[in-house]
Amino acid sequence: MDYRLSQLKQLEAEAIYVIRETAAQFERPVLLFSGGKDSITLAWLARKAFWPAKIPFPMMHVDTGHNFEETIAFRDKFLSDMGARLIVASVQDSIDQGKAQEEKGPNPSRNALQSITLLDGIEQNKFDAALGGARRDEEKARAKERFFSHRDDFGQWEPKNQRPELWDLFNGYKHKGEHFRVFPLSNWTELDVWMYLHEENVPLPNLYFAHKRNVVNRDGVLLAENPFISLMKGEAYEERMIRFRTIGDATCTGAVESEADTIPLIIDEIATTRTTERGGRADDKRSDSAMEDRKKAGYF
Repeated sequence: MDYRLSQLKQLEAEAIYVIRETAAQFERPVLLFSGGKDSITLAWLARKAFWPAKIPFPMMHVDTGHNFEETIAFRDKFLSDMGARLIVASVQDSIDQGKAQEEKGPNPSRNALQSITLLDGIEQNKFDAALGGARRDEEKARAKERFFSHRDDFGQWEPKNQRPELWDLFNGYKHKGEHFRVFPLSNWTELDVWMYLHEENVPLPNLYFAHKRNVVNRDGVLLAENPFISLMKGEAYEERMIRFRTIGDATCTGAVESEADTIPLIIDEIATTRTTERGGRADDKRSDSAMEDRKKAGYF
């Protein structure tokens, strides 16, 4: 067997083991599904973990309301085809209820507001574990996570209080009101994800593949034309051949110029790039500790 495929099989087995451990140790788990490649991979693995039975927990999308149209269309079809139950937690509802305040400016991000909506969704549905598709190679704050990542009764994360996971033994003990975030893809890389999606022939949103789209270059980030951002003085949209390496809030998710319109070409592109996939996320550029600050407040 090819070494790379053998490694993918090991990563798949590890992720399925973590998913099954989550179902065994917790009473009300949920899988966080954004419609991005990592959550798609996670949902695919969850289906494998329990096949031929249905996935025994629902999917929850924390909807910023600033999504690309293609993402929502893909989300609904993909989860319908899988027979999964979808729960939508709306950031707009949090704003309407006065729990969150909309940002001002030409591209107001709702990424930080997701923490409030996510914590409300977990509390209202009494979820005690939330499976997420985060990987340790994404960002330095992600690298501090365990497979089973403890959250206190305020939903906050303290990296110093995480538990050791020796010999693949996971401690899911918690007090009332606390919960865990679970990251089965922790040891995967972006390249591993793409190799696996290719090997498994998993459907994906067309945003990941090269296509022509109007973008504006704002502080080095290529933002796609959408109803949620406005042009600043001296700016103008221009058509470029682009694709997205991550899919999130359309107001801060940057595109990359690319001709890669197939997964093999994307794999070749990733193997030679020196820029991380979150290098085009405008919200991550706000401070050196932007991600860690959001995670401590309850973010993914």
